[in-house]
Amino acid sequence: MIRSIITGTGHYLPKKIIKKDHFLKHKFYDKRGLKIEKSNEEIINKFQKITEIEERRYINEGLLNSDIAAIAAKKALINSKIYKEEIDYIISAHNYGDIHPISYQSDFMPSIAAKVKNKLKIRNRKCRPYDMIFGCTGWIEGMILADQLLRSKYARNILITSSETLSKVIDPHDRNAMIFSDGAGAAILSAIEYLEDEKHGVIHYDTQCDNNEKLYYLTNGPSLNPNYKKSLVNIRMNGRRIYEYALTKVPNMLKNILDHANFHIKDIKKILIHQANAKMDYAILKRLLKLYNCTSLKKDFMSKIMPMTIQKFGNSSVATVPTLLDLILKGKMPPHEIKPGDTILMASLGAGMNINGLIYRFPNKNKKK
Repeated sequence: MIRSIITGTGHYLPKKIIKKDHFLKHKFYDKRGLKIEKSNEEIINKFQKITEIEERRYINEGLLNSDIAAIAAKKALINSKIYKEEIDYIISAHNYGDIHPISYQSDFMPSIAAKVKNKLKIRNRKCRPYDMIFGCTGWIEGMILADQLLRSKYARNILITSSETLSKVIDPHDRNAMIFSDGAGAAILSAIEYLEDEKHGVIHYDTQCDNNEKLYYLTNGPSLNPNYKKSLVNIRMNGRRIYEYALTKVPNMLKNILDHANFHIKDIKKILIHQANAKMDYAILKRLLKLYNCTSLKKDFMSKIMPMTIQKFGNSSVATVPTLLDLILKGKMPPHEIKPGDTILMASLGAGMNINGLIYRFPNKNKKK
């Protein structure tokens, strides 16, 4: 019985720490293009209270999206002990490609996955590079695609990277700029044969896409400041609509995934959710617990089951979930830990609107064929 097993993980966290003082001299504008009259200190403090973001990470000049994806990928390869030439596919999740340092134009050609293969110096011509452009849900969607390829016996080892340099596409005059950050994560998913049909590795998942009137909740546009000419490619977010959508759709989808796999929320050791907004993530978990009539569970249970990094790392889009996973597996987020036999639930939402979730159980070593 073929199971898709995580054999290695890695991440890259930029060294440059951006605190709230960085935004004190910014001039913030509203959606009408009018300067907001409140003081920057008031704007920043209110934003931090809602999102809980105290710091975020930006890459250094000279680094590109594909560079940090390759760094995370190399760490995952080393961790997996799999020879790089044995990788059959590279699936790279991102949204903007490499951002040109002068024109600030998105560069998708060649693809990020092809660039990662090049930077890793993989010579295997049968190693196929795919880019996954799926909003912040891209890494989990890459894991889903990889599982399907592995179970279909089209591959044995697949590298799934996630990377974003959102500091290059934020509008400095938009308050939402304070949410976004840079980072990269990666995992190797391998086809492992088991003697019994036991639930190990990737167990079940679902993806839902509302690409009609909700398509433009997250998009690109000119700066809110009509006089800003540096870039025409600036991330634009309707935070209120996204929040409402997330609370309406994500908890139900996650419960359906668990129900289909005959799991209860109490069977889940950790919930690794996309680090988009702390208030929203807490609200999603509360709604999910309510669906199980578990609202009486104490707050310390919520903090134990759902580790958070957004306070210190910000929202690095596709990179948040695999970064969380790697940090816990490497023992760098105490007291959080994941042991053999533990089951986790990963979830994300992003541009599209696209949402997805995936159940994964870490195998006991003695069960492998």
